[in-house]
Amino acid sequence: MVRTVLMMYVTLVPTILAGIFNMVWCKLKVLKFAARPIDGGRNFVDGRRIFGDSKSWNGLIGYILFNTLFMVLWGIVCAKGGFEDLDFFYISNANTLKFNLVVGVLLGLGYALFELPNSFLKRRLNIDQSKGISGAAKVFFIFLDQADSVFGVALVVWLFYELGIGLYILYVLIGAVTHILLNMMLYFMHLRKNMF
Repeated sequence: MVRTVLMMYVTLVPTILAGIFNMVWCKLKVLKFAARPIDGGRNFVDGRRIFGDSKSWNGLIGYILFNTLFMVLWGIVCAKGGFEDLDFFYISNANTLKFNLVVGVLLGLGYALFELPNSFLKRRLNIDQSKGISGAAKVFFIFLDQADSVFGVALVVWLFYELGIGLYILYVLIGAVTHILLNMMLYFMHLRKNMF
């Protein structure tokens, strides 16, 4: 079990780094033309925004760019360090530049796109950043805010390694807890406006 958890973290090093760098990327507004909401400011049939301002093209581009960059670099580190056997992606697949580019793009898309249903749901319920709610609903949305992207990332891992439903759920839980801890760290570094 300890080895499995270690493998989960080893496999997600590129995505963890991409999430941190994407936060900085979005704050710096490097691509000003892409700092627009994915929903284009449009409303759904209920009159509320589809996803909201926090889901931008800049963020989507950043997730894809950084996941791809770090996946390629991590492939080199794993090959040179001799621990490809600890990365789920390399158990059944060759650690090649082409493979790492494909997986990097998929990880970026999985991360970004799986955040959208949560944003859509929160706009329908008129919830802004888990404020204005309390009790079990608040805990649920704090967890969902951290787990949504992990659902997508773990699904990408499952495409290349047969996780099974139990390991997939464990991946999501561990990923969500890790996401919470990283968000706390980013909050204290003034890279996030709120902790959760």
